Amino acid sequence: MDKLAFQSSNVVVSAGSSPSELTLREIWMMLRRRRRIIYGAIAVFLLLGILALMVSTRRYRSIGEIQVQKDSASSLGLQTNADVPSDALEENMVLHTQAMILQSDSLALRVINELHLDQTADYQEKWSPVGWVFGLLSSKGRPDPQGASLDNSPHRRMQVLRVFHSKLTVKVVDGTRLIDVEYLSPDPQLAAAVVNRMLQGLIETGFQTRFDATTQASSWLSGQLDDLRAQTQELQAKVVKLRQDSGVFALGEVDRQGKDQVYSPTLDKLQMATQAVAQAQSNRILKGAIYDVVKSGNPEMISGLSGNTILASSSSGIGSSLTLIQNLRLQEANLQGQLQELSAKFGASYPKLAEIRGNLDAVQGAIRAEVDRVAGRAHNDFVVAQQTEQSTRKDFEIEKGQAEALNNKTIEYQMARQEADQSRTLYEDLLKHLKESGLLAGLRSTNISIVDPARAADKPAKPVTILYLFGSIVAGLFVGTALALLRDVTDTKVQDVREISRELGEIPLSVLPYQKEHVNLPAGKHSIASSPLIFLPTLGSPRSIFVESLRSLRTSLMLSRSGAPPRSVLVTSPLAGEGKSFISWNLAILFAQQGKRVLLCDADLRRPRLHRDLQIDGQTGLSAVLTGLSDDGASAMIPVPEVPGLDLMPAGPVPPYPAELLSSGHMATLLKVWESQYDLVILDAPPILPVTDSVILSSFVSSVLLIARHQKTPLSALERSYQMLEAVPSESGRKINILVNGVREHPAAGHVFYEYLGSKSVRA
Repeated sequence: MDKLAFQSSNVVVSAGSSPSELTLREIWMMLRRRRRIIYGAIAVFLLLGILALMVSTRRYRSIGEIQVQKDSASSLGLQTNADVPSDALEENMVLHTQAMILQSDSLALRVINELHLDQTADYQEKWSPVGWVFGLLSSKGRPDPQGASLDNSPHRRMQVLRVFHSKLTVKVVDGTRLIDVEYLSPDPQLAAAVVNRMLQGLIETGFQTRFDATTQASSWLSGQLDDLRAQTQELQAKVVKLRQDSGVFALGEVDRQGKDQVYSPTLDKLQMATQAVAQAQSNRILKGAIYDVVKSGNPEMISGLSGNTILASSSSGIGSSLTLIQNLRLQEANLQGQLQELSAKFGASYPKLAEIRGNLDAVQGAIRAEVDRVAGRAHNDFVVAQQTEQSTRKDFEIEKGQAEALNNKTIEYQMARQEADQSRTLYEDLLKHLKESGLLAGLRSTNISIVDPARAADKPAKPVTILYLFGSIVAGLFVGTALALLRDVTDTKVQDVREISRELGEIPLSVLPYQKEHVNLPAGKHSIASSPLIFLPTLGSPRSIFVESLRSLRTSLMLSRSGAPPRSVLVTSPLAGEGKSFISWNLAILFAQQGKRVLLCDADLRRPRLHRDLQIDGQTGLSAVLTGLSDDGASAMIPVPEVPGLDLMPAGPVPPYPAELLSSGHMATLLKVWESQYDLVILDAPPILPVTDSVILSSFVSSVLLIARHQKTPLSALERSYQMLEAVPSESGRKINILVNGVREHPAAGHVFYEYLGSKSVRA
């Protein structure tokens, strides 16, 4: 059982290593801890919502629906139902325009005056504290005249319009050409009358707007046609003049694109000049290529030009010379062959060799002479080609300049012609509309039709009971959550076991569940029912969760030191009322039940308590031993008969200077004597922050158990107490352990207790 309880306490160890950032789980735990605030806020807001439902005026909603049809493409302006394709954006703009007209002040004032809505109870000005305060801070302006109409009473008119618009709802139905108009009123018949009057007023407004627009357009067209006619005539004359100056002749025919076919001599000349320049440039390049080859003087390269297509445009003289050079090279090759053959056959002194050498020299001289003549002809041809190209390019530039001038005139002509065509088209359209304006002015067509007229409702639309109740719950939940978080953040007490690990860097040794200190068991239930000792859980409920947690604490305390188990334990707390005496009793009983000799000493010399639990006289005890009134400390010890092996050392009479007695060498010596006589000495000491007694005693013991009570001990007090104990030097390797007491069993406390339930288990 101790092993299971000890493993339960390890939950705190793993939780203490969580990061310091605020997580969603921690927020949820904070809300669970403060759930009563949330429940209270929800209850208050729900009550307010019910009260609002009871005092709210019942209002009826009347709904009317209209359809905004497409405009007709008829020249007479009559409305048709032909499904003509149109732009979706344009249709949306038309729908929203009609919706804005329905919400206009002019239409609202028209309906208010016709139905005398300003005389009903809804439109009477009511006193409001917020409006009264703003009225004091802002200027009131000039008051309304007495008995004036609504149009001449600005203050009353704005008030009436504000009320009217607050009760009116205009909504465009998505994906359709329908517009819904809703109005709320305590009178269902009046609500229907207002909606129907709004729809009829929109249709009449459309009639009047179209009639006024048509009449105004007719008057304006009459004044603009004369000026437009004169402007059109001037543009036509300008087009004719530009056509004559351009030098372009119309052929009276059109091409496939419907454009007029024209003839321009200038463009023809430019085209011929372009061809001449290209031909001259090509000829100059060819002659230059021939000249580059010939001027090298290499007969073999020159003879290679014979038969090449590059000589197609060259003079016939060069071609003949190349043929001659080629023939001479053949003769040269034959003579060289004969010379080599005869020299090899008859020797160098053969008489005919001299003749052949003479013929070979003559042929080679003829070749060189012919090469020089070809080079001269090629150079002359190249120079002539260059001069021809330059002359042709000059003619091309002249024709190009004339063509550019013609192009500018043509562009000016095209622009003037386009402007003249637009002016003529506009004039013809305006003249057509002017002829139709007399008929259009008398037509009363509209693209608005009433789909469903408004009718009186049978049930009120407001207030909505479900909406009020749901809104009250949501508002209460929101406000309660905010208050709960605020309360939890501002509460400095220990709320979560993991806060101790984050703030102090020390993992609590153990966690004890909430347990009432006084358990009244019925007489005869236990063997000590008639004992003067208070009924403790270790005796009355030995298998409860609290006692199992104490056993876990006992095991952890024995293993808290790296060396031997502690021989003396100081039980203290930051403040009073945190259960240190109650835990001291139960812990001492558990150690005694293990077969150990235990001494429980009441070291609180200011407000002693343990002797009252046994209902004994407190005249002898620790203070008497320390002051020398009792020489033998053993005589002051009182055995606890209900728990064998457990002795109690009462505090004794309250001395004038408790701190001086506890800090004396006599106290240190006495504690060492007790440690040699008992297996464990437990000192129930006073709180740390009010007095310094526990800080003094902590230097004498081998272990300190610092108790913090859940949702009672401020975290700052626990931190300060821990720092004060750490600042005290100790030679015995003292270990400071933190114990969290009184933790409620739910995850919001940062710890969950588990119990192994048996047939005889008791859940305290």
